[in-house]
Amino acid sequence: MKRTERIDRLELMRTFIRIIEAGSLSAAALQLGTTQATVSRRLQSLETLLGAKLILRTTHAMKLTDDGERCYQHARRVVDSWLALEDDLQLAGDNPVGVLRIRAPHAFGQQQLLDPLVDFLQRYPQLSVEWMLNDKTVDFLSDNIDCAIRVGAEVDPATVSVQLAEVPRSLIISPALLKKYAQPDSPEQLSSLPWIAVSTFYQHEVTLRHQQTAEVATIALQPRLSTDSIYVARNSVLAGLGVALVSSWTVEEDIAEGRLIELLPEWEAPALPVHLVYPWARYYPARLRKFLDLMREVMPKLSGMRMPKEE
Repeated sequence: MKRTERIDRLELMRTFIRIIEAGSLSAAALQLGTTQATVSRRLQSLETLLGAKLILRTTHAMKLTDDGERCYQHARRVVDSWLALEDDLQLAGDNPVGVLRIRAPHAFGQQQLLDPLVDFLQRYPQLSVEWMLNDKTVDFLSDNIDCAIRVGAEVDPATVSVQLAEVPRSLIISPALLKKYAQPDSPEQLSSLPWIAVSTFYQHEVTLRHQQTAEVATIALQPRLSTDSIYVARNSVLAGLGVALVSSWTVEEDIAEGRLIELLPEWEAPALPVHLVYPWARYYPARLRKFLDLMREVMPKLSGMRMPKEE
């Protein structure tokens, strides 16, 4: 009976943690795959068990009490410790189980990372992955995400951020458009060209650095088209609309087969860092640790990727 009570208490704490991190009872119920009534009963049971009011609720808001804040901190440690104990005793073994929720950029998620992800899932049959493609900033708690792959984003000091690789970029133009303009032989001449901006990374200017002399040039631009999709940028360049600075891996074949031309190849834009980002915790489940190991292994080997250059 005592063992059953302890298991029940752990479930109550897990539910309480999910309520706080999801922001509401209804959101917690959705994430836990149960009903709001069940979540409410578990909260009431935990409050009765502890003899303290943990959450103050109104129709439109929810607020932790002081006791609730203390309970959350303790519950987080208890649940983390239990998960660590399971791993240590090899109840779950070294094989990842459960659901891993990952957010990745559209371009990477649809193409570059799909084969490694499939191999990862085939290697671990007890693991499931929710593979969500979105280039926006991730909110781990409200979005219920375990980790995110970010390209070119600033590092958030409140999270754990592991740099996996970097993405070189190429300045591209179509042969047809280049015929309408003189071949530029310096960065300054680029301003007169029509531009396509990849708004995630640049909008009104780009910075280039000469690979031999380390000279730096900043070019102002007025884009004909702004987009947050590197595929839209590439296709617009192919259509002859303008010049764009895009991840090199997306246009390697186009350049090799003559559909696109790389401008001023001796001038290089800063490569985009690729990070795996996840919230800090005292314990990380095997599924997250294994995925991090996978990304460290495969990311620098992907076409168009490279290890970060040392300063």
